[in-house]
Amino acid sequence: MKDSSRVFLIADLHFGDERIIAYENRPFASAEEMDKQLIANWNSVVEEWDTVFVLGDFSCYGEEKDREILASLHGRKILIMGNHDRHRSCEEWRRIGFSECVEWPILYKDFFLLSHEPVYLNANMPYANFYGHVHNNPSYRDVSRQSFCLSVERIGYTPVTFEKICEKCREEEENCIVFGAEET
Repeated sequence: MKDSSRVFLIADLHFGDERIIAYENRPFASAEEMDKQLIANWNSVVEEWDTVFVLGDFSCYGEEKDREILASLHGRKILIMGNHDRHRSCEEWRRIGFSECVEWPILYKDFFLLSHEPVYLNANMPYANFYGHVHNNPSYRDVSRQSFCLSVERIGYTPVTFEKICEKCREEEENCIVFGAEET
């Protein structure tokens, strides 16, 4: 076993949802193909000792199929419930394979607000919001100095490490500072 574990985030997997393929123009011919690719992508980067925060909208399958999918995915899985996950209680999600489940956003490492839907933060607030829900909606940026959208369509259908997300936010902040300095 590895000495250190990593933390990953991902949102809006929608396992088994044929409609999401057309609705979000996902590059899959069927839900079965999409499911297989999502599982393969996940397991290509996540190890058994890693933790993955799923920021909502995990699956539209029944309990048996969801249990099978969760068992096939590497890592410790934590669900922050999305609007399409509320057909089950947190207790039921834990029973079928999530290590933890919460109904509301959580504050991670005293600074990062993990949520399903974007939370509107004042630019002076000392927080960053990592979220899903908006898929490819062009009204939302992929990354800013205070936010990162983890809808699968925006992250190559593969979980992203917490460190990589923070790095992208820092780069965006540096670009904003440089851009602001050029304008003065």
